[in-house]
Amino acid sequence: MASSPSCSNYCYNGNKSLLASVIVSVIVVTITISSGGVAIAEGGRVPFACDPKNGLTRTLRFCWTHVPIHVRVQDLIGRLTLAEKIRLVVNNAIAVPRLGIQGYEWWSEALHGVSNVGPGTKFGGPFPGATSFPQVITTAASFNQSLWLEIGRVVSDEARAMYNGGAAGLTFWSPNVNIFRDPRWGRGQETPGEDPTLAAKYAASYVQGLQGNGAGDRLKVAACCKHYTAYDLDNWNGIDRFHFNAKVSKQDLADTYDVPFKACVLEGKVASVMCSYNQVNGKPTCADPELLRSTIRGQWGLNGYIVSDCDSVGVYYDSQHYTRTPEEAAADAIKAGLDLDCGPFLAIHTDAAIRQGLISENDLNLALANLITVQMRLGMFDGEPSAQQYGNLGPRDVCTPAHQELALEAARQGIVLLENKGNALPLSPTRVRTVAVIGPNSDVTVTMIGNYAGVACGYTSPLQGISRYVKTVHQAGCRDVACGGNQLFGAAEIASRRTDATILVMGLDQSIEAETRDRVGLLLPGLQQELVSRVARAARGPVVLVIMSGGPVDVSFAKNDPKITAILWAGYPGQAGGTAIADVIFGRTNPGGRLPMTWYPESYLSKVPMTIMDMRPNPSTGYPGRTYRFYKGPVVYPFGHGLSYSRFSQTLVLAPKQVSVSFSTPLKAQTNSTWASSSIKVSHANCDALHMGFHVDVKNEGSMDGTHTLLIFSKPPIKGNNNWSEDKKLVSFHKVLVPAGSKQRVSVGVHVCKHLSVVDEFGVRRIPMGDHELHIGDLKHSISVQTQD
Repeated sequence: MASSPSCSNYCYNGNKSLLASVIVSVIVVTITISSGGVAIAEGGRVPFACDPKNGLTRTLRFCWTHVPIHVRVQDLIGRLTLAEKIRLVVNNAIAVPRLGIQGYEWWSEALHGVSNVGPGTKFGGPFPGATSFPQVITTAASFNQSLWLEIGRVVSDEARAMYNGGAAGLTFWSPNVNIFRDPRWGRGQETPGEDPTLAAKYAASYVQGLQGNGAGDRLKVAACCKHYTAYDLDNWNGIDRFHFNAKVSKQDLADTYDVPFKACVLEGKVASVMCSYNQVNGKPTCADPELLRSTIRGQWGLNGYIVSDCDSVGVYYDSQHYTRTPEEAAADAIKAGLDLDCGPFLAIHTDAAIRQGLISENDLNLALANLITVQMRLGMFDGEPSAQQYGNLGPRDVCTPAHQELALEAARQGIVLLENKGNALPLSPTRVRTVAVIGPNSDVTVTMIGNYAGVACGYTSPLQGISRYVKTVHQAGCRDVACGGNQLFGAAEIASRRTDATILVMGLDQSIEAETRDRVGLLLPGLQQELVSRVARAARGPVVLVIMSGGPVDVSFAKNDPKITAILWAGYPGQAGGTAIADVIFGRTNPGGRLPMTWYPESYLSKVPMTIMDMRPNPSTGYPGRTYRFYKGPVVYPFGHGLSYSRFSQTLVLAPKQVSVSFSTPLKAQTNSTWASSSIKVSHANCDALHMGFHVDVKNEGSMDGTHTLLIFSKPPIKGNNNWSEDKKLVSFHKVLVPAGSKQRVSVGVHVCKHLSVVDEFGVRRIPMGDHELHIGDLKHSISVQTQD
């Protein structure tokens, strides 16, 4: 909010670390230890809430673990004063010493490992670091749901260990499941990519891994899916996220932007959803009851709490001027369904909002009940954690060899082989004895973990990884990724000329793409392209280009350069990224990653302002649409692209050819739509019996074991003016390991209501009648969908 001179109480300039200190300074918490305060446990620490050693709380009903949680919650709320309640609905919740309750910091992050971005987590002492997995966009490229689940499990092990040691909380505001709509978005790296199905599967899997499978309704940690909704612009062309009004159609909201969040709640059973800074169709998301109370909690049935992005309530009052007074802003948030304010706004203005009659104390009680319920599901009111399910986790369970090996395996699975001319890769260490390692990202460490990261257990840079295979000659070529004037090209050319092969590690870092920093173009920054071309011309052996980035890069020049024999995309590959890159280049790992987003040419940007949220093309204006589902123009590399050192073929073994749909509602109910004669509303169909099974044999025709990602797309029939749907959409994907020369059978489930339906212009999901086309790997198969007589 630094750009807005009208901040009434405090300003937020986009720096979340700064905001954390502002929150602490505004909400000053003083705990007095006395005979009437909090008892002191052995060792001098303040005991956990409801610690049996604390005689003060032993008789309090909210501490009785045999009592149902909802009864315990109401008992605790009934003991709180209004002033205490108000100070408990902000992220830096106060202590209530008379009830034996410590202060609690709700804000912690675990996007791809326990992070220190939020004030709730502190590294140091027995917890010097935590396992840092690849950035989410890289892990998404694995298309491996079991991997995402396992990463979540490991991250929550380390989070619980740090909580038990007093170094972290249990509420982690991750994952980011926004759709990577525009290739310039600086935070696209945090997301699972551009496809709603991929993002939804990632969201549900990672959340399930984080939250665990505790008994009953218990949670290992509480995950949070963010940022709801249609948030994917940070700072572009003078427009920032604090002032942006995303104009989104009902159709795009239903079939694109909301899909991952719905999956978070319905499939992942997530404990929290975060509303975003932006407005959607003129309303701040954190003040919109239709989005929060009606959709998230009502239609989807969230069992948890809704939190604002940090200072969002203050933003829509101070920067968006959505309400006349701050009390109205506070009231609007609570009435809309917001439970927790990341920031001090509600702590400052809720009391006056109640006194003015804008909300009641009962409204506040409902929000507080959602918060305390989650804390109790986490065991935070069950006393000392060592006696609980995860109480045995400690420092020895962080950065374990197994955890670090999983980080390496995740990086290997996420690397995408984009080009391999003449099967130049893998390189043979027996034939290639010396390698020139060149580029601004060739010896980086912190760059590899991207943003929203913590302190890694340790690093292996690309140079270090490659040096384990062959003798290397290192020349950066550029001093940094900006690669301005007065660079070191000459030394890089000499190194390339004198070695058997050249590996260029180029790309981006957080100075180019990050939170609050959207990109201005898709080309390699500065003079990087010139460096690549000059080194390639000078090289005497094969040239491998490795791109480290979150977003796509237009590398058409390299794709078309015959001297550049192979191109890899490594994303931001995490703490073990250098080992993974080298393992792929030298053939220890057979690459199997696929791009989770379209790589557009630079020319695409001139046709698509970031502020246009429409997914579908508009021929009358020349707007080309977004993502592979709607954009049909030229690309550098398409969504789902990825090569292997093996060749795979697919054969359909079992494939239904037709299915009949019966009505659960009389046909006459379908009125007022041009769709009525050619489709059925999903809500009117008997969906229970509309599941179809396919069997696909995947054969590895190469000489190297490898994993194959089987992508299944559906393409609906086109009739008259009813072409409101995608050209094709991803409906399922399967990761299968196939030994060389063998085949594996994959069972693919396709559900008519879920996978063959489309969304009309009113946001209503329908099943088009007619011939649907399934793309199963390289195969095409037609299914006739008709109404049952």
